[in-house]
Amino acid sequence: MTNQLSLTQHTVLAHAAQNTNGKITWFPDNVKGGARHKVLTGLFNRALITSNGAEHFVAAEGYDALGLTRPTAAIAPEVAPLDADPELEATVANVEAQWAQASQQPVTAPKAHRQRENSKQATIIAMLRRPEGATVAQICACTGWQAHTVRGTFAGAFKKKLGLTITSAKLHGGERSYHVVTSADELQT
Repeated sequence: MTNQLSLTQHTVLAHAAQNTNGKITWFPDNVKGGARHKVLTGLFNRALITSNGAEHFVAAEGYDALGLTRPTAAIAPEVAPLDADPELEATVANVEAQWAQASQQPVTAPKAHRQRENSKQATIIAMLRRPEGATVAQICACTGWQAHTVRGTFAGAFKKKLGLTITSAKLHGGERSYHVVTSADELQT
């Protein structure tokens, strides 16, 4: 049995399944008030019982949990099958057509990242786009950030989030200068 039932849950389900055609009408004498509600809630949350709003019944899964065969609904021979409803069929066909059409529409590209004009990020990017680029020291002086914050911004915000390509070059005996590559041609030089 995959559903572990408490003794009370098992007893209530078994009594309903075997004595009242699945309708839950009986609880042990020691289960009253809030305890009854807790038993019903536990069974309902596991989909072992169903409710019509006022009464509770053992669900098919409840019979399975007890190891009992599910009851079959007896269909009276005099009951005729339902006639097709053309209005309902037309509505279903219309909704299915709308779903098919919606699934064929192209998916829109995500919105471009919005950047404020006077932010530190915009200032740094402008510095990196200069022909001479910018050094970490220059960016630190401009932003008030520490060097590790600048390098982290290069890797996180600029490369990963904005997709910018940043290159660096170290001139003879000078400090390393960083640049934003704006085209594929600059990557080759």
